[in-house]
Amino acid sequence: MGTLVNVKEATVITPSDQTPSTVLSLSALDSQLFLRFTIEYLLVYTPVSDPVSLSDRLKLALSRSLVPYFPFSGRVRERPDGGGGGGNLEVNCRGQGALFLEAVSDHLTCLDFQKPPRHVTSWRKLLSLNVVDVLAGAPPLVVQLTWLRDGGAALAVGVNHCVSDGIGSAEFLTLFAELSRDSLSQTESKRKHAWDRHLLNRSPVRDSLNHPEFNRVPDLCGFVNRFNAERLVPTSVVFEKHRLTELKKLASRLGESTSFEVLSAHVWRSWARSLNLPSNQSLKLLFSINIRDRVEPSLPTGFYGNAFVVGCAQTTVKDLTEKGLSHATMLVKQAKERVGDDYVRSVVEAVSKAGACPDSVGVLILSQWSRLGLERLDFGFGKPVHVGSVCCDRYCLLLPVPEQSDAVKVMVAVPSSAVDSYENLVMSPNI
Repeated sequence: MGTLVNVKEATVITPSDQTPSTVLSLSALDSQLFLRFTIEYLLVYTPVSDPVSLSDRLKLALSRSLVPYFPFSGRVRERPDGGGGGGNLEVNCRGQGALFLEAVSDHLTCLDFQKPPRHVTSWRKLLSLNVVDVLAGAPPLVVQLTWLRDGGAALAVGVNHCVSDGIGSAEFLTLFAELSRDSLSQTESKRKHAWDRHLLNRSPVRDSLNHPEFNRVPDLCGFVNRFNAERLVPTSVVFEKHRLTELKKLASRLGESTSFEVLSAHVWRSWARSLNLPSNQSLKLLFSINIRDRVEPSLPTGFYGNAFVVGCAQTTVKDLTEKGLSHATMLVKQAKERVGDDYVRSVVEAVSKAGACPDSVGVLILSQWSRLGLERLDFGFGKPVHVGSVCCDRYCLLLPVPEQSDAVKVMVAVPSSAVDSYENLVMSPNI
């Protein structure tokens, strides 16, 4: 089911200049159990004229980028003291290096990325180092450049989620791209970057708040078994500006709603209706909420750690399907509105003290990559023609659409028995 990709060269890339030899503590939010995986970005570019110089430029730019972002060349491990008031993970920074892979695919072309992959793992080999255990000594940053059959290039980047969130890793990639595009640039001295993980350590909490994202709900229909046993089929749907405007009109009795609120609510409803679940099954939509400006004081510019909490919209199948898009949009709005400084501090307390972690029963996880600027990443060979994830799975991604700044692509894999119904519902909001 995978794509044939041959790795030609593997190189450890170390920082181009001396970096601190130290151990840095990760925060309680960084150390959460459900973040112990790799964020896997995939960027596809049209044919390149000088592949040899491009590969050399990328290696040099990566080496320079690892000076200000030196923790990406360290290794993540558990703290021997258990963490105290912070997280229970740390980064051992000794300049060990990131991994750069160069590969060739005799099968894939740029055109193959205009539609979703046939299988969840069809593009797995475009990031050949699949890190299963992020605490087992693997580099927290892996970059793979794969030359496609038509002369195009696929650039896959794997980032240990314990070290950085989407916003932070996108800021690193922006620096990486700038240095690759212009080797004379001094941009690394101008761009701000901040570690400061102690700012999200435990602090006195006034009230113990309810966190529905961590609460367990009964599995009334073998939900978890179904997603584990049934083949998942990748889907991809683009919502242009006029379709997003249509969704906002359908939810208009609430007043103004953002594109994210109405689109996530619509995708959630379509997904739930397609699965044909019992009417009393509890469902949750989980999504990340950036807290950089929601905590007091705000986090410093350039903070690239995990600075988000999980928003949770929750209801039953019956209410989600029967009460319409406005109701679902309202639930998303309310989930966002409850997040302030006290809420964040309460989450930090919950994950530090009890190891709280979201459950998977009745859950759709949605991640917004459409606002990270990934579609603007030019490494010296133009902007990408495709932006997405290496693997398309049950986590729903909202992605940018190159050359369409107002459009959003929705990619998610759904059980094969529900895929036709899901695609029909998600493309027909009036049904």
